[in-house]
Amino acid sequence: MTSLYLLLWIAGGVLLQLAIYGCIVFWRHWQDYRALRNVAAELDLAVPPEAAPALTPPAAAAWAGYRTFHVERKVTEDASAQVCSFYLVPEDKNPLPPFLPGQFLTFQLDIPSSQGGTQAVIRCYSLSDAPQADHYRISVKRAPPPVGSQLPPGLSSNYFHDHVDVGNPLQVRAPAGHFHLDPSDAPVVLIGGGIGITPMLSMLNWCLTAQPGRELWLFYGARNRAELVMQAHLHALADQNTNFHLHLCLSKPQAAEAGGHRPGPVHHHHSRVDVTLLRRLLPLKPYHFYICGPTPMLQSLVPALEDWGVPEGRIHFEAFGPASIPRKKPAPANQAAARGDDKQGAVMVDFAKSGQQVAWEPGMGALLDFAESHGIAVSSGCRAGACGSCQTPIRCGEVTYTQAPDFDPEPGSCLLCVCTPKTALTLEA
Repeated sequence: MTSLYLLLWIAGGVLLQLAIYGCIVFWRHWQDYRALRNVAAELDLAVPPEAAPALTPPAAAAWAGYRTFHVERKVTEDASAQVCSFYLVPEDKNPLPPFLPGQFLTFQLDIPSSQGGTQAVIRCYSLSDAPQADHYRISVKRAPPPVGSQLPPGLSSNYFHDHVDVGNPLQVRAPAGHFHLDPSDAPVVLIGGGIGITPMLSMLNWCLTAQPGRELWLFYGARNRAELVMQAHLHALADQNTNFHLHLCLSKPQAAEAGGHRPGPVHHHHSRVDVTLLRRLLPLKPYHFYICGPTPMLQSLVPALEDWGVPEGRIHFEAFGPASIPRKKPAPANQAAARGDDKQGAVMVDFAKSGQQVAWEPGMGALLDFAESHGIAVSSGCRAGACGSCQTPIRCGEVTYTQAPDFDPEPGSCLLCVCTPKTALTLEA
């Protein structure tokens, strides 16, 4: 045997050993992978399926300013006739841009004034359906006068119910808002309280159409069945989709509702939506929670979910009306810096028109909530930086935005709902 043949035999032996070693490593990794899958199945944990269909975000502003729509249909949605849906189509008949499920529309309303003439009022209402090619839908609840108060009923909601009819024109800004559904394949828990069900309907309808296999839970809280919105629609969706779990929670059911309920996949609870109910019913999975409702509901649920161990990034919420929601877990350092929460000590805010000087401290939230907590009235609409209602001139100082606003404030002004003071500040408020 020549030295060349000997060298080839040695090289062949080395390659064979490497091949055997590679097969052993692959087999061990495969066994570990199989074991992990078995553990996941035993614990009922989700194994990532194929990627969900992408939900492409619309442009920052699908159209500039206000666009004229008219009401094509007006539909009562509940047994107490307190919620009405308005189907809106554009006057120019041009295509409608898509929106992200959970976003809202901003309206400029010319409401008759008690002093004669009209007053311009800006209000925001959540879109209550999945994106459609030819129309948008909002659902508005009539707001009565507060109990035990001399305050009048809700101005814009009663105007919609009593004065906006089929064929009437409305001035509408493009869909906006940072509260919207994550289009991943993660399981979802939607929680709606009262009229907070409207963005949940948008998310629900889109998800069951675009992601029919995604696990989806809806906990819908109301005082009684007469106040439930779109019951027939929700029951039909629960009947047709085994991955959709519908739970109706009645806090003050009427006598006739105390016993029994419609058989089928719809579950009734004579209680409010709380974390005890969620912990009892939800399997151990990495859910995303989306919550919309009155302030007390959010002030109860959000900290309770964090105490349960739900990561902050999986809790998404939007309040109807003023809300300051305490968070249990501190924000990461980079987010705190972006909000101005890295400051040491207080920052003086001078509300010039109101004649108040108040110390703002880290953790006190946006300037709009801060002003309202001290009895300073500020016009507001969306509370999300989209409508411009709370635009306020800055006499002196600087602010920091907690999120990029959709509405561009005028130079020398700020949007109080999404900013905090960066320096000592004097506002025209």
